[in-house]
Amino acid sequence: MCTQKHPLCVLAMIASLIFLSVEARGQKAKDKAQMLTLEQAIALALGGNTQIKNAELDISRSREELAATRTRRLPNFSFEATGSQQLTPIDFTFERGVFGTFPGTGPIPAEDTKLSTPLKPTAIFVTRVTQPLSKLFKINLNLKQLELKTEIAREELRAKRQQIARDVKRAYFALLQTESALAAAEETVRMYRELDRVTGDYLAQQVVLRTEGLDVKSRLARSEYDVSTLIDQLDVQKQQLNLLLGRNVMTDFSVTAAPDPDGFESDLEAARSCALEQRPEMREARLRVRQAEVDRRIKKSEFIPDVSASFQHIATANFNSLIPRSYMNIGITVSWEVFDWGRKKRELAEKDMAMEQARNAVREAESRVLIDVNEKFNKLRQARQMLAVTEMDRDAAAENVRVLTNRYKVQMSLLSDVLQAQSKLEQANNQKRQAMLAFWTAKAEFENAIGEEK
Repeated sequence: MCTQKHPLCVLAMIASLIFLSVEARGQKAKDKAQMLTLEQAIALALGGNTQIKNAELDISRSREELAATRTRRLPNFSFEATGSQQLTPIDFTFERGVFGTFPGTGPIPAEDTKLSTPLKPTAIFVTRVTQPLSKLFKINLNLKQLELKTEIAREELRAKRQQIARDVKRAYFALLQTESALAAAEETVRMYRELDRVTGDYLAQQVVLRTEGLDVKSRLARSEYDVSTLIDQLDVQKQQLNLLLGRNVMTDFSVTAAPDPDGFESDLEAARSCALEQRPEMREARLRVRQAEVDRRIKKSEFIPDVSASFQHIATANFNSLIPRSYMNIGITVSWEVFDWGRKKRELAEKDMAMEQARNAVREAESRVLIDVNEKFNKLRQARQMLAVTEMDRDAAAENVRVLTNRYKVQMSLLSDVLQAQSKLEQANNQKRQAMLAFWTAKAEFENAIGEEK
């Protein structure tokens, strides 16, 4: 044991006190925390994440736009009223005999007659009902376009849901890795404490050098510092996961133990087919081809004349009695741009090019999806192999530490050998944690690559 107030001794004492305080705080928080499984985390994120909510609002907006456009197929009712003050009279002059000359009566009127409207406020009221006819074809095409827009918004929502599910898995597995690192660090602290106790006894017996005892205390202080750092890192990761879940970032919880690595999709051809069918970007690319086709049909419909049926009622107020008080008509309105200098033809050619671009985008998306599936499949296979390797390395390092520690207790091995073996064990533990995280991350990436949402 330390008989003098060496700086390393003081540091080890301070670190031990901090470690005990942090360990107690962590254990108390863990006891009170709510258990959160990966499935529950994904469900919470899919229901509460703000990005997903915004994507759902985009679908609702598209539906409202579609419903509003449907009303354009119905008759249009309009009313116009114009009120004015006459500044000059409206004069009507009927020349003598303008209506004819009749036997016994003579010319009508018998002399020139002049009538004037009084200078007072007047009003004109126009009521009009218009029913589009030829435009119904173009309106229906616009409705089809909006339906495709809604479908694209749904695929964008699917893509967002898959992205959030993948991000939740990454954050969850990172939490598991940190907890595993924390458990390993705490185990290392306990090992160094036991080693410090044994070394202290040997130091009192003058069996080991004082520098070796100080080396153990330095390693113990470093390990206790690592534990404190990992606890703080765990708190930050929980807050980040809570943000993905769409809830209060200060909500405390604990995660379940990492499941054992399971099998993965071994049929690469089936995975490729599944990805080409389920991936949102593939569906969206195909929908954009259909959207380009409908857009071309809309442009082509501009060659059709605009024909509509209309009913119109006109009423006047405070005009001369010669002006009708009420007038109604019904008819057909035709509007057609006879000559456009080739504008419509060139615009139609531009739509043809847009269709070809959309088809090229589908082919490119297929290639990118296949490359992505192949890459994620290979990474998952490699991660599984690496995990098996690190597990064997860790078991071998742990057994070596156990053997050397027991031999050191009976003075059959050197302290430097024990410390070196412990360093290798810590490295092996870290490599195993990294391999475990890499495996589960690769599995989440592969599931995302084939279009799974959960």
